[in-house]
Amino acid sequence: MRKSYKFRLYPTKEQGIILTKTLDVCRYIYNEFLADRRNAYDRCNRGLNILDQINQVKYLEFNIPVQSQVKQDVIRRLGKSFDAFFRRCKSGEIPGYPRFKSKGRYNSFTYPQSGFLIEGTKLKLSKIGTIKLKQHRGIEGKIKTCTIKRELDQWYAVFSADLGKCPIKVEPITSIGIDVGLNSCVTLSNGEQFDSPEFYRKSEKSLTVQQKRLSRKKKGSENRNRQKSKVVKVHRKIRNQRLDFNHKLSRILVDRFDRIVFEDLNINNMVKNHHLAKSISDVAWGQLIQMTKYKAEETGKFVELVNPYNTSQMCSGCGTLVKKSLAVRTHKCPECGLELDRDHNAAINILNLCTVGTTGRACGVMDNSSGNEAGST
Repeated sequence: MRKSYKFRLYPTKEQGIILTKTLDVCRYIYNEFLADRRNAYDRCNRGLNILDQINQVKYLEFNIPVQSQVKQDVIRRLGKSFDAFFRRCKSGEIPGYPRFKSKGRYNSFTYPQSGFLIEGTKLKLSKIGTIKLKQHRGIEGKIKTCTIKRELDQWYAVFSADLGKCPIKVEPITSIGIDVGLNSCVTLSNGEQFDSPEFYRKSEKSLTVQQKRLSRKKKGSENRNRQKSKVVKVHRKIRNQRLDFNHKLSRILVDRFDRIVFEDLNINNMVKNHHLAKSISDVAWGQLIQMTKYKAEETGKFVELVNPYNTSQMCSGCGTLVKKSLAVRTHKCPECGLELDRDHNAAINILNLCTVGTTGRACGVMDNSSGNEAGST
């Protein structure tokens, strides 16, 4: 079981220059060996593998020293891009041939085994030096890799740690069904609701002003580059606010309940509705579900996904289908007289679907150990 830890780095001005030059070297290696692969296929009708190119990269020399394993990891990264390309070709998806990386599209490099060491409040990097590290929490397990990442004008260290075997699954005692929505971010089957903070919509006015100013700047000018950074900073703030909210909400859910049941939504298709796309992206359902999954996996708890078909239309009291549009926010059953909030009714149905599935009928269950859907029995 792997877990990642992300910490802020505070390099000096000189160290920032070295980090930027290291990124430029890695980007150059990526583009050069991507061109080699393309040319080998076009001219000789043969492909190059990772081992072939790793044997070549050690002969390259640059103005600044770069650790050998960092350069080798760039080749492995390129290999993963081609593996994903061939996988998409075989599965009939849009292939998306690996692209050359421009200056703003290559923002990280990795020490895959060694060359890094945490010394108190400092991070020692091979060929770079010792950089101030803000380690706001401890690291569990054994650190396997260290990735240095640039986000505009900020630098981060991301450590991947091996925690060993997954914890033993607990016997679920408390279960909850969750309906994700737009008016309320989530509605629980016990009636609780967590309102959507709508970070994007609150920052939309500021973002519009910055984007208008960007559109007036001459392309390729320094003024345009500076203004582009301001736009990116607004987006970064929205992203960080959304991450913080979903981290806290997923932690609340995992701490309180042993089994958490969501709808198995196809969010990619849902955002094709241009009337709802902005609101769906703003609440970030997929991010919340993913965070809840890995937090539950760490504690031996369960996150399960059920078929969302008719969960909003079905009466949770008697099972009668009560058709209603999205504008109707209250569920009123003409058969049993049940009247409650539409999202609360859906959340109860979601929990009931999982309960039925575990007693013999099919229930879409997310296997926490593998990340694949499995049938619950």
